[in-house]
Amino acid sequence: MAKIKVVTDSTCNLPVELLRRYDIHVLPINVQLGQATFQEGVNLDDEYFYGQVESGVVPKTSVPAAGPFAQVYRELAPGASTILSSHITARLSGTCQSASVGASLVQGGAKVVVYDTASISLGTGFMVLRAAQMAEGGAGEEEILQALDFMKANTRIYLTPATLKFLQASGRVGKLQGALASLLDVKPIIKVEGGLLEAFEKVRARRRSLERLLELTGEAMGRRPVELAVAHARALPEAQWLCQEAQRRLNCQEATVHELVHSLTVHGGPGIVGVISCPADSPLGLRSQS
Repeated sequence: MAKIKVVTDSTCNLPVELLRRYDIHVLPINVQLGQATFQEGVNLDDEYFYGQVESGVVPKTSVPAAGPFAQVYRELAPGASTILSSHITARLSGTCQSASVGASLVQGGAKVVVYDTASISLGTGFMVLRAAQMAEGGAGEEEILQALDFMKANTRIYLTPATLKFLQASGRVGKLQGALASLLDVKPIIKVEGGLLEAFEKVRARRRSLERLLELTGEAMGRRPVELAVAHARALPEAQWLCQEAQRRLNCQEATVHELVHSLTVHGGPGIVGVISCPADSPLGLRSQS
C-alpha cells in the first residue's frame, strides 16, 4: 500500500498533540526579535515574545531555508511513496517556494508534492489535518488532493485586529492598504481571498467588528455543518465569546479556540481575532485549545 507522509510549517496552528497523533512533520518559521532569531515552536515562548513586542521591539519573520526542507524529505523518503508538503499561502510567504527548492534537492526515493493551501493559520491546519487523517485511513494521493482542493475553495477566514500598526508595518494587506494609515478610529474587517489578505470593510467599534466576523461566516456557510476555529493573539475572552456564539448561531460540528502562532501575530498584532470555517464533510477532530 502506498504510504503518504505529511509535512507542513508552523503557521498551521495545529496543537502539538494532533501533530504527534497524526505524525505530521513541521518546519518552524523563523521569528526575529531585535538581533536574535528564534524557531517558532522550538525555542520561543509566549512570555518572551509578547514581552519583547510590548517593549517596542518590531518582530520579523523569515521562512525555513531549502536545506531543512530537503533534510526532512530525505528522512521521510525511505518510509513513504509520497510526501505531501502543505503550506501557508504562497502569495504572502515564500515557504512554498523554499519547499519546492528543497524538493528539487532530493534525488530519487519518495515523490514530493508541494501544496499551496492559499490560506493561513487553521485554514492551512484544517487541510493538513485532513490530509494526515486520510493518509492514515489509506487514501491515495489523488483522493487527498481532491479533498484539499475542495477545502481550499470552501474555507472562509475573517479577521479583525485590535490595532492597525502591525498591519501597516507588515504590508500584507491588499486593496485598502493605502488608506489604513487614516483609519485611526475604526476596525477593519479582513478576509483571506485568493491567498491574500483583503481589508474590505470597516466598523467603528470593537464589539461590532467581532459580531461582523460571525455574520460573514454565517453568510458564507449557511446552515451546512461546519468545522470552526477561533484564533486569537492575547484576546482569549473575546475568542471564547465568539466560539460560544458560533455554536449557538451556526451548525457547528466542532468549534475550537486557539492562540495564534507568533509568526502570524507578528503581522496582525496582539488582540487580533479571526474566525476560520470549513464545510464539515468529514470529522477533523480538533480539540479545544486556549
